[in-house]
Formats: sequence, structure tokens, C-alpha cells
Amino acid sequence: MFKRHPNNPIISPKDIVSSHPEMIDVSSVFNPGGIQFNDKILLIIRVQNRGRETRLVKATSIDGFQFEIENEPIPINGTDNTSETIFHIYDPRITKLNNTYLVMAAVDVVGKCLLGLFQTSDFSYLDFLGFTGNEDIRNGVLFPEMINGKFARFDRPNKKEVESGVTTGSQIWYSESDDLLSWESKKMVMEGRLHYWDEHIGAGPPPVKTEKGWLLVYHGIAMHYQPIYQVGVVLLDLEKPWKVIARGRYNILEPREIWEMVGQVPNVVFPTGMIVDSIDEHGNAKLDSEVKLYYGAADTHIGLATSTIQELIDACYA
Repeated sequence: MFKRHPNNPIISPKDIVSSHPEMIDVSSVFNPGGIQFNDKILLIIRVQNRGRETRLVKATSIDGFQFEIENEPIPINGTDNTSETIFHIYDPRITKLNNTYLVMAAVDVVGKCLLGLFQTSDFSYLDFLGFTGNEDIRNGVLFPEMINGKFARFDRPNKKEVESGVTTGSQIWYSESDDLLSWESKKMVMEGRLHYWDEHIGAGPPPVKTEKGWLLVYHGIAMHYQPIYQVGVVLLDLEKPWKVIARGRYNILEPREIWEMVGQVPNVVFPTGMIVDSIDEHGNAKLDSEVKLYYGAADTHIGLATSTIQELIDACYA
């Protein structure tokens, strides 16, 4: 369902040109959050230097594939106010909610990964608002509106240990909050399908509202040989987003290009940013709207693939 852009990969390590001491000769750039901002497409890209330190960097584009990349990391304020030792902040997902830009990101601390919440008005900085709980968890994506009077998100608790000792997850959960920081897991939305392409799963970009339901692009991992990260899609009920209307049987994007199969982590396409071109007067993505999907490739590059809302909904029923 997704068609790769002919200029792929659209961002590579060689495109990071900076004299900043933490961004010289970087090793990889991947897993960007994305949103439309000031008539441009804005990405927060994950840049990893040769010390395997992660920095978040802003990139903007008029056409969606030629990006102007900042030469310094985005300043992050307020992380000194936590008692946790923070090692990495990464894989940001961006949501505009009530005229505020919120970024939910994975944060590595001692012994686990937490979800951190950040806020900004113009992406020249990120203010750290706090952690959203103490459990080992990843892939938190905020809904762009409140659901039944509550803030809502999808997330992926890390409760499954793989051979390397790393914890991952095979279930996506729906969670609610009154204040964006204290969250309660309410319903299990779906789980991985053993022996198929999506044995382990996690939410990708924030869900998109359509007249047919909430459209969620997610990643799935085939674990039966070497892990292979792929992309799938599911359609969920508008009023009860934990209820699956239709879930695609097949992946809609998988590693096929050499730059997706070879890199820091081989055989990975990892969706984190999605831009919908057209929204109707009710806040729904138009069915004929083009969709731009930004994804990490082999944890080394950033790729762009396009589709339409209707094609993605159709893929849920395939």
C-alpha cells in the first residue's frame, strides 16, 4: 500500500553537517516524529553520534522530501528536575492537542524505558513535563483529541524478554489520563500474532481520525528467524478506540531496499511520523488525502513512503 519516494533515503547520516561537538560525523539518523507546522512539514529526527549518544534535531521541508536540518540539537529544558538518571531520549511522536504541541518520547533510565512528555510552542526547545508512569513501556502515542472527557493514548508495556535480555512487548494498550502525566491502562487493543509477520507489535505515529474510524499504523516484528521490523495498519472504533473494526492480514511496508536491510540494525522499517494532507470540516482525514509516512530504516536512515487514507483503510480489510 505504501510507495517509496524515488529520492529515498531522504535523510542519511551524511546529511547531518554540523560543527556542534555532539553532531560531527554522526553514525545514524532515524525514527522521526512528524507534524505540519507553519505551512511546512517538520520532523524531529533521532541523531546518534559515534558515542552512541542520541540527540533530537529539527528538520523542516516545504515539499516533504528535501529537508533543511538544524545544525544543533533541540534544547531540552527541565530534565534536571527528575531523580532518574536519563541516558537517552528518542523515538519522538508529535501530537497537536488543544493548540499545544506535545511530544511523547522513549526515555532510557536505569534498568528500563519510561515514557516522557515534552511540550513546545515552536520546536526551538522542548520543555520536559515529566514521566507518565514508572513501568517499563514504549511506543506511547497521544490522540489528537480527548476521548470521552479523557486524554488518551496507545502504548506498549515491555513485558516480554527476548534472547538478548532486552524487554519488548506483544500487546498494544489503550490508556487514559486526566492530566497527561498519570495514566491508567484501560483496555488491551490487540496483540501480536504468533508465527506471522507481527509477533511483537507497537504503535507507530499517532492515530488519525477518519469517518470510518481511528486509523493506526503500527510496527510488527517477525521473530522466528532474525527479527524483521515491518509496518501494518488497523482501523479502530471512534468512540471506543480499543475496539478493532478491521486489522490488515498483511504488512503494508517491509524491508526490501538495501538501505532498509543493511545498517546499524538490519531489516528494519520503523514508522514514527505520518502527515495527512487534507482534513475535512469535522476534523476527519479525507479519504482521498495523500499520506506521507516517515520511517527509520535499518536504524541508520530515514525513508518516505506515500499512500492515501482510502488505500490504508482498504488494507485493514485485506
